[in-house]
Amino acid sequence: MKYLYKIAAGVTFTAVMASCSKHEFADYHVDKPASFDQQEIIDAYQPLKTYLNTEANPGFKFGVALSLTEYENKGVKYRLANTNFNEIVLGYEMKHGAVVRDNGRLDLTTIKALLKTAKNAGIDVYGHTLCWHANQNASYLKKLIAPIIIPGNGIPAWVPVTSNNFESDDRSNYEANTNAILSFTAAGQGAGGQGRALKITNESVRPNDWDAQFFIKFSPAVKTGEQYELSMDVRADANVSIPTQAHVVPYSYKHYDFFGSIPFTSSWTRYTKTITVSTNMADCGAIAFNLGKNATNYYFDNITLKKYDETGGAQTIERTAEEKKTIITNALQQFISGMVDTCKSYVKAWDVVNEPMDDGRPNELKTGLGKTLAADEFYWQDYMGKDYAAEAFKIAREHCNTGDKLFINDYNLEYSLDKCRGLIAYVEYIESKGARVDGIGTQMHISINSDKGKIAEMFTLLAATGKYIKVSELDIGLGENVTAALATAEQYKAQADMYKYVIDKYFELIPASKRYGLTIWSPTDSPANSSWRAGQPVGLWTEDFTRKPAYTGVAEGLKGK
Repeated sequence: MKYLYKIAAGVTFTAVMASCSKHEFADYHVDKPASFDQQEIIDAYQPLKTYLNTEANPGFKFGVALSLTEYENKGVKYRLANTNFNEIVLGYEMKHGAVVRDNGRLDLTTIKALLKTAKNAGIDVYGHTLCWHANQNASYLKKLIAPIIIPGNGIPAWVPVTSNNFESDDRSNYEANTNAILSFTAAGQGAGGQGRALKITNESVRPNDWDAQFFIKFSPAVKTGEQYELSMDVRADANVSIPTQAHVVPYSYKHYDFFGSIPFTSSWTRYTKTITVSTNMADCGAIAFNLGKNATNYYFDNITLKKYDETGGAQTIERTAEEKKTIITNALQQFISGMVDTCKSYVKAWDVVNEPMDDGRPNELKTGLGKTLAADEFYWQDYMGKDYAAEAFKIAREHCNTGDKLFINDYNLEYSLDKCRGLIAYVEYIESKGARVDGIGTQMHISINSDKGKIAEMFTLLAATGKYIKVSELDIGLGENVTAALATAEQYKAQADMYKYVIDKYFELIPASKRYGLTIWSPTDSPANSSWRAGQPVGLWTEDFTRKPAYTGVAEGLKGK
């Protein structure tokens, strides 16, 4: 229904002579803009949490993500959260990187203050997150497992980095791909007729020399400007030459040359090459020997890699894989126990493990191996193995309250149903190791163009697990590169419809007894300088807290449920 606005415009005629002026008024009728009508309809909605049927869903948590400062300063977002939601989750401040200091101490002062503020406001706090690869104090964790350095005597020297004479079956510092077949010569057939040598067979000429590769691995990785010397005894059944490459780790190529091209003859020869590490080689910890262009047998013996040390023989003792596993497991135990013990009086649910599954290999765990990691990245699974999540759940279970709910959480489950299945399979694996997972969180950072059929199928897959299911980080964009300035009324309507669709399908497909709740990750549109979906109008409110059509989509989705 449209209202008429009356605008009185006075027209004054002034007499030239000093007589009484006569004023005439005309009435103008202007229709109120349709956008005003629409905004009045939106603003007439009640606070969001009032639309939820609490009798039918007594334990349902309707949450919102905020920063600790946004809630603690008791400004607009504090009032917005308390009015519209019954649970809050912090985007960053409960994570390892925010809490763990460089000496390993847990600084929980601000967390304790937040819990007190939330308790006084009568709003729950969801714990996010106990074990993730990002937002970690990675420098502290890496320091724990750093090599032991024994100072030298001040006289410059070449210090051994790694070596192998192949007299034992220890393969910890070398490996090969399937086209490079490894075996050993008989005793007495090594270099100089002593001991045995490593024999590598390439059975046919390959399209590329790297199709048959042998790797020598070492640690720590080389740095720009350092000097290294590689020496070894080599021979082959044919006169050939092979190139070497610099790899970060095996199969993670970085530079086409590392220690030159190596000539082989039918007799044992000693190959020695000294290099100064260039920027192209920096951070590499594996030498690749490319054998694919020659169908022959190669023989290696007495391989030694040395580093020039101006400090005079300083020794670097690398910790073993088992030592690293023990140290990192203890660090995880310290963090989880400290967090849960401190927060258990008020926090009754946690994301214990966050984003474990690899995007490209959805049945495998993420890994940091072969990657250039950000300063705050640390992959617990690279040190603790596949059981890292089981260990995390066991620690959290030991320290939480009876009845607390412990979740595993991941993203793109509605985009990649194989990833959804991979996560479900990993939950089964975790539980086969004696831990219990109470629930699965699906983040759902989606857009108006997301596949609704896949969303429904994801909820069906998750429901079949019998676990509590939580939509943990819901926000919906208008499409790639669509900012608020470019958004259309049709796109905003589609956004509202998608919010409603997600909520409708959640309540339709997840059994009532297993609906933990739903969290809005971006209550307001994302500012242009944000680290999260920068400039995208993903929220239920604009940046200046004006309700959007998306608000009505959520309200209609919650109505009566």
